[in-house]
Amino acid sequence: MQPCDSDGKTRRPETVFPPRAQWRAAAAHPGACLHYPARMTPHPSAVPSCWAISDGAAGNERQALALARALGLAPRELRVHVRQPWAAFAPRLTAGAHAAIRDEAGAPLLPPWPDIAIGCGRRAALVTRLLRGWSDARTFCVQILDPRIDSAAFDLVIAPQHDRVEGTNVIHSIGALNPVDHEWLGAARARFAAFGALPTPRTTVLVGGSNRAQRLDGAYFDALLERLATRHSVDGGSFLTSVSRRTPPPVTARLRKAFAAFPGVLWSGPDDGENPYAGFLAWADRIVVTPDSVNMLSEACATGKPVYTFAPRAVTGKLAAFHAELLASGHLRRLDDNASLAQPAPLAETAAIAELVRERWQAFTASAPH
Repeated sequence: MQPCDSDGKTRRPETVFPPRAQWRAAAAHPGACLHYPARMTPHPSAVPSCWAISDGAAGNERQALALARALGLAPRELRVHVRQPWAAFAPRLTAGAHAAIRDEAGAPLLPPWPDIAIGCGRRAALVTRLLRGWSDARTFCVQILDPRIDSAAFDLVIAPQHDRVEGTNVIHSIGALNPVDHEWLGAARARFAAFGALPTPRTTVLVGGSNRAQRLDGAYFDALLERLATRHSVDGGSFLTSVSRRTPPPVTARLRKAFAAFPGVLWSGPDDGENPYAGFLAWADRIVVTPDSVNMLSEACATGKPVYTFAPRAVTGKLAAFHAELLASGHLRRLDDNASLAQPAPLAETAAIAELVRERWQAFTASAPH
């Protein structure tokens, strides 16, 4: 058990932070001028406890875990289930919410509360908001993405610039947090070494699905496949193609048939074996990403490879601002653009943001009651 103060409240043990990393070179382009520290490693004897909280959606979980691991932590991966009406109104409706929240096994959330909680997505935001009270303000609560309520409900909010979230406790990113860096790519190349035997140039194709900002219908894939086939007729090479959970099965079947005409690999799920997504990014000479996913575009741009997108219709909403930012910085190119452009430094933001989080967390811990 943890020690208690005379008033009966749990006393926070002294937090021992992972050691501060050394800075390395920054991206050259002013649109991505963050300084990137080397990967942080945990203290050998006392690592703070951490919950990485999401609703289980792949993109949300990936961002929470990426930040936790960039801080040198070994997080509890907490996928929460929230009953109605709390799920619909998350994170606004808090009365009675504790009884409506369960972990993946169906158990309620109980102490000991973590030293730091990192949530991503609206349902996770309900948990990170409530943890401040549950822990008597001893848990440092970090929320990734726009929580759609005042940022003051959390200790720290990390949101992309295109979300336009403001506050003294807000850190802005350009894209989505992710684990992609030189070390991650090197490990992926080693794990999926067989891809090195495929003909070059290797074009990785990342396919998502329709959303409010962009409709990916039959006409879209007709045009995309025609352009990729034309490129192959000129350059040769192979295709490494990955679809997402949001890709409709008829689209996946159509892609499988189309790409069977070329050297390469298509992965659509466990029936195709181990997920080679990391290997696809690591072995790519260039990457083509459908325009619908901030996560996929961010991870592709973090590789340092040329990244292209095909958006025959105007991208709308906040996603349009994100595209404009990447196009302006040179991290993203239009598929039909054949201009020779200098390749900017990788859009690898996670380590730099982790260092900013560490500074805020240390200040929080220094001022918290012991």
